[in-house]
Amino acid sequence: MARRRIQPAAGLAALAAVEAGSTARADIATAVRFLLEELGELAPGKSVEVRVPPYGAVQCVGGLTHTRGTPPNVIEMDAETWIGIATGRLSWGDATAAARVLASGSRANLDGLLPVVRRPR
Repeated sequence: MARRRIQPAAGLAALAAVEAGSTARADIATAVRFLLEELGELAPGKSVEVRVPPYGAVQCVGGLTHTRGTPPNVIEMDAETWIGIATGRLSWGDATAAARVLASGSRANLDGLLPVVRRPR
């Protein structure tokens, strides 16, 4: 298990600010990184890399691992999409159908692992 960089209270506060409409880069960055850390805790491993440029990335999901270069299973999306699917406001299926997620590799799928934080609708 990786060491947390974002304390849960700070992550939840940033997430609440973003959900309330904040567009401050610091709030978005903290919320994205917190949610990536939550995914890493929920699905530890190194077979899938989830990227939310320019804010962060996490390796997660158990299985075969890689040690050098680009991982074989990569998922990439923007911050708005990541926050939406990580909180359950946007489904994985809807996000992929709308081409809001770029996924490559046979295991590049987060369906069943989301949401990582449940927020009231």
